[in-house]
Amino acid sequence: MTKTTHFGFENVDEEQKAAKVADVFSSVADRYDLMNDLMSAGLHRLWKRFAVQLTGVKEGARVLDVAGGTGDLAVLLARRAGQAGQVWLTDVNADMLARGRDRLLDAGYALPAVRCDGEKLPYPADYFDCVTVAFGLRNMTHKDIALKEMLRVLRPGGRLLVLEFSQVWKPLKPLYDAYSFRVLPLLGKLVANDADSYRYLAESIRVHPSQAELANMLRDAGFDRVDYFNLSAGVVALHRGFKT
Repeated sequence: MTKTTHFGFENVDEEQKAAKVADVFSSVADRYDLMNDLMSAGLHRLWKRFAVQLTGVKEGARVLDVAGGTGDLAVLLARRAGQAGQVWLTDVNADMLARGRDRLLDAGYALPAVRCDGEKLPYPADYFDCVTVAFGLRNMTHKDIALKEMLRVLRPGGRLLVLEFSQVWKPLKPLYDAYSFRVLPLLGKLVANDADSYRYLAESIRVHPSQAELANMLRDAGFDRVDYFNLSAGVVALHRGFKT
């Protein structure tokens, strides 16, 4: 029997989801960074800086940025890891990865940019000091498998940081829903000529695990000392877990 999964509010065969997500990000890659600034009024930059602060990355650290897209988080991580460190940018989408590679080069970092699936990381076990995934876990078909892969490649004592859209504070939900389902698709149409991809964004947030559910998923995957931080009234949450 064919298994199904969420693609926004639509149920699709598991085998179809990756291709559908790829179409979304190939469509929006050119305007992805601009749309992030417009959608969040620039707040995504603060969320990412907060995440990097909590990574604990220092000079010489080995860092893996999963689903790193256009590379803004990887640049921040590279500044912390320094010349003695390693930062690997990965993404399953070639269009997004190309923009991330260019951003790294423009910032003066000739770092590896690897196209790979977050559920099948091509790295040895116990290698990285830190793994990050920002706004990427939500789009993965098997989140539990991806989390176990991230645990596998972390060294003992290493940490995972997951920055992701989450469940907003309930009193703000009506306003947030109106913004998500009316304003976002309109912005997508006007700026990126693609309303459907930003409609998917709004829907995918609603079917993503809540803060507590995602924390439990990290524990189930084998992470220890799991905690999370609500940012901007829960619009975004930063989850953290350690490998023992």
